[in-house]
Amino acid sequence: MTPPKTALVIGATGGFGSHTALALIKRGWTVRALARDPASAAERMGTRTPIDWVKGDAMDAASVVAAAKGADLIVHAANPPGYRNWKGTVIPMLASTLAAARASGARILFPASVYNFAPDSGANIGETAPQQPVTRKGRLRVRMEAMLREAAERDGVRTLVLRAGDFFGPGPGGQSMDWLTIRRGGRVRAVYAPGPSHVGHAFAYLPDLGETAARLADREAELPAFAAFHFTGHWLGGAQGLAQSVRRVLDQPNLPIRPFPEAVIRLISPFNETLRELLEMLYLWKKPIGLDNARLVAFLGEEPHTALDTAVRATLDDMGVLEEPPVRLFLQPA
Repeated sequence: MTPPKTALVIGATGGFGSHTALALIKRGWTVRALARDPASAAERMGTRTPIDWVKGDAMDAASVVAAAKGADLIVHAANPPGYRNWKGTVIPMLASTLAAARASGARILFPASVYNFAPDSGANIGETAPQQPVTRKGRLRVRMEAMLREAAERDGVRTLVLRAGDFFGPGPGGQSMDWLTIRRGGRVRAVYAPGPSHVGHAFAYLPDLGETAARLADREAELPAFAAFHFTGHWLGGAQGLAQSVRRVLDQPNLPIRPFPEAVIRLISPFNETLRELLEMLYLWKKPIGLDNARLVAFLGEEPHTALDTAVRATLDDMGVLEEPPVRLFLQPA
């Protein structure tokens, strides 16, 4: 009998990391996760989630190398919270993962973003499209992927890049819905529309993205040393499309849809690093930047896809803003 494969997840309490961990577990993988405070991380994920928590820091290469011993896959989902200190953290954390992959022979699974592309890149960006970032975070993202590609070509370090748009979904790290909704008294009072209603925007529902990652990991042996796939997810008319779904799910057809208060945020941003970094990325809402999943569909046969209103309902339910009591089963699998 073939023993189960083992994955080390770095950033398992975040959006991509948590959903990928759960999807891997459902597909029979043994999941190990790195955390500075394993007890707190285990409580956050749910005590019944079968994850082997290991104490360590993604900034410390030695602890990552030790945690990855015997792993077949390293999910590099580490990300500084609130956009804070990208310059000082993302490159060292990836360097730690690369060191661990060299030592263990594991493939790296790297969640990528659309930050790498210029505003005029279009709505159907393929994996070989030129990467011409216009922001600091975009340039860091391009550098990170260059590090992965160089390691694959020079050292044989295998990498799987899975690129997607803005995350939303239940559980930790469902960032888009957090800042796109205005909430008071445990209810959604309005939804922001950051860009023009005619401009499309790419959203990735985290359970679908995690399932996609797990399916690709199951077929790792069929991939080249450096493999990249694009995940289309939900292509919607800016925040208007998401806002209309929120209206339907809440049964509030007149729920206000408000323009994003960019001018106010600019006044506050000098005193708030997260807001400064958010402003830098608003260009993504002003031009259609979407991903072509043809290569992914050709390889897997389909892209996992949850209907929009079902996905929005699950997200709002987890946020505790539905009229009925929230179910909150996401992090407590049977």
